[in-house]
Amino acid sequence: MQSTINCRGRLLDLSRPLIMGILNLTPDSFFDGGRYAGVDEALRQAETMLQQGATLLDLGGASSRPGAETVPADVEKKRVLPVIEAILRRFPEAILSIDTWRAEVARAALEAGASIVNDISAGRLDDKMYETVASHSGGQRNAPYILMHMQGTPGTMQQNPVYEDVVQEVLDFFIVEIAKLRALGVQDIILDPGFGFGKSVDHNFGLLKNLHVFGAVTGLPVLAGLSRKSMICKVLKVNPERALNGTTALHIVALQQGAKILRVHDVREAMETVRLWEMLI
Repeated sequence: MQSTINCRGRLLDLSRPLIMGILNLTPDSFFDGGRYAGVDEALRQAETMLQQGATLLDLGGASSRPGAETVPADVEKKRVLPVIEAILRRFPEAILSIDTWRAEVARAALEAGASIVNDISAGRLDDKMYETVASHSGGQRNAPYILMHMQGTPGTMQQNPVYEDVVQEVLDFFIVEIAKLRALGVQDIILDPGFGFGKSVDHNFGLLKNLHVFGAVTGLPVLAGLSRKSMICKVLKVNPERALNGTTALHIVALQQGAKILRVHDVREAMETVRLWEMLI
């Protein structure tokens, strides 16, 4: 199992699970849309998450919730680039991830100082994404790539998703895409099975209880993005605002299943979850 990832020449130790704080810079994200739309608000939230223990911050300028409208690339860049620059001025050691499916936005964010590319589409929505990531591979400019599985697009993904064997199909997808990325020279890859992206509740829980498979077969670190998602809300019959308790419960399962990164809205609670889980190992 890969034990470190290289973020612009800085090695992150994966022997202990890392927390990635979500910083949505959009007006329409499913949980916190509009809360951090301004640079000052985003900077305050970044400071809070870093103080609470986040190792990584994931910045997104376009919502990927089911049915979300596609925003132009220029709008996406105007939302994220000033925030990246502001955070790195205030916190130069911060490790920032850009949550985008556009190569153009990823490239601009990396040039502004972001260290990781988080792509919900695995390069399928922009055929230049893989080569963009490959051009930032190796040495002091190395940018890890978060490879996520999604069936369909954000506009269609929850319209009756169908799998014969969701775990096997997601694993097969990863194996094919990893080979493509390796052929281009991409060195650090993180796997995200894409909870809620083209999956039913049963599909999501099937992936969660078999999450260990992806790391065991590929040797790559796995990210779990479960925070306040519909797989929690539908089972508990709550809205995202009331889904923190369910999120924490599933984070424990993800950690037991070998997740190396938790992508979360609530950093303090996730850090506490990791500390308690560590008492069991």
